[in-house]
Formats: sequence, structure tokens, C-alpha cells
Amino acid sequence: MKVFTDISTAQELEEKVWSGGTATLKDLTTEEIEQILETLEDCYPDGISMTELNDFLWFERDTIAEWLGVESYEELMNRQK
Repeated sequence: MKVFTDISTAQELEEKVWSGGTATLKDLTTEEIEQILETLEDCYPDGISMTELNDFLWFERDTIAEWLGVESYEELMNRQK
């Protein structure tokens, strides 16, 4: 069963994800999370399930980094130090 929900802010997203998705969000600023939400909305105009969203946040960290203008997630983490 798929359940879709509207998420429009970083805080709403942080309340809905779990495990690796939560870990990824902890590494990002509010502005970066909102940028990711905007990009995801463009990529999935019909929406995605919470599981798909959480898995994306967990397993596609390099893609997230690229969307934020860096080459890899490791580089993103090094930039924040």
C-alpha cells in the first residue's frame, strides 16, 4: 500500500523520514533541504511514496550533493567542517 502526503517544508520532511533518511537530513541545512524538495518536486511531478523518498535520501547521497553543486556527498561533508 502506498500512502502519499504533502511535504512543503524542511521541518515537515524531518518529521516524516526515518533511519538513513534522518541521518542525511541531519547533515544538511534547512536551505539545502528545501532546495532538495524543490528538485524532487520537479523530478516527480506525480509524487513518490514516503518509502521511496526516504530511500532516496538514504541511498542517493551523491545525487543530493550534485544537486547542491558539489561532486560527492563526502565533499559536501568536508565543506561543512
